[in-house]
Amino acid sequence: MACRRCKFVTPGKVCPACKSSDLTPDWTGIVLVVEPEISQIAQTLGVSRKGKYALKVT
Repeated sequence: MACRRCKFVTPGKVCPACKSSDLTPDWTGIVLVVEPEISQIAQTLGVSRKGKYALKVT
């Protein structure tokens, strides 16, 4: 499941990153953010926390 709000990928029913329950199984692509402070991809996605993120969430 991917969060529609922040794109965090989680197996649970609530997003651990933003606490939203607006999750969807309909997402594409995945990126692992290890060091968000220096990651260009993290900056592009607007991510400031380590974790797995979907590239596209519908």
